[in-house]
Amino acid sequence: MTGELILIVEDNEALSQGLREWLQMVGYQVELAPNGKEGLRRLEARMPDIIISDITMPVMDGFEFFELVRTRPEWTTIPFLFLTARAEKKDVLIGKGLGADDYITKPWGPEELLTAVRVKLKRTQDIALAQLQLAYKDSLTVLANAIESRDAYTRGHVERVSAYAAVIAREMGWTEAQLADLELGAILHDIGKIAVPEHILGKPGKLTDEEFAEMRKHPETGAFMIRNIPYLAAAIPCIRHHHERYDGEGYPDKLAGEAIPPAARLLTVADMFDAMTSDRPYREGLPIDEGVAAITVESGSHFDPHVVEAFARACQKGLIAEAHATAG
Repeated sequence: MTGELILIVEDNEALSQGLREWLQMVGYQVELAPNGKEGLRRLEARMPDIIISDITMPVMDGFEFFELVRTRPEWTTIPFLFLTARAEKKDVLIGKGLGADDYITKPWGPEELLTAVRVKLKRTQDIALAQLQLAYKDSLTVLANAIESRDAYTRGHVERVSAYAAVIAREMGWTEAQLADLELGAILHDIGKIAVPEHILGKPGKLTDEEFAEMRKHPETGAFMIRNIPYLAAAIPCIRHHHERYDGEGYPDKLAGEAIPPAARLLTVADMFDAMTSDRPYREGLPIDEGVAAITVESGSHFDPHVVEAFARACQKGLIAEAHATAG
């Protein structure tokens, strides 16, 4: 059972009833309207997931109905299919020119209509999911920036680290799915700092051993905070392990080499590069070329050599400087 609601606007009662029975059999909910005016009334009462409309109808025809539907912002994303006997080329061009999602002419087969309905519904669902994920990501970025604002970094750390990480990952040939997971990790990598006391985050000088020990807890704290949120699971390796070192001298787990998750190895380079090139209360940030040199000299000790090689190539192409200018 799919359960999506289909609004059928058709003045031929036998046809509309037949369509309703058939579509209900395959799992859809169906409402009927004999013309465009009644279709608008139905839309006001309950918004459908897709509209199937005839063109030639009394009171208000399908073209006028479609144009009125598209004047309402809340209805503009509803897929709209014309199902009509008007198969002349000029009518098809008018329907498609108005922006209808499909134009099916009679006689039509049940499978043709069902395929069109399923394709349009899936497309709408995919767009809605993408929009939801984008809104979720934007909200997480706002949260991460609010946390970072307590720290001594210059503003924009989250955006810059995300930009650097994406450039390096593309240089290494990562897939779009890997890039999406990496971006989530880059946004949230320091979320555990929310539990670090203000006087430590804002201290205008080097930390004491006790203060540094408190600061070092933030990767574990951050990973613990999101442990039960399935959508954020991909970010956990970056959050927990972005302070590990390739030589095993990092924290919290002293992982070494390829035991460190790939996304964390990559993010470590992006995060440290931004730390080196950003101003702190007690020192000015390094120029970009000096930051690049500082990363390169730590290849094989602090950083994964393969990631550093990709980082260096991206620098030579000007991509890191471009990301810095865009995100900064």
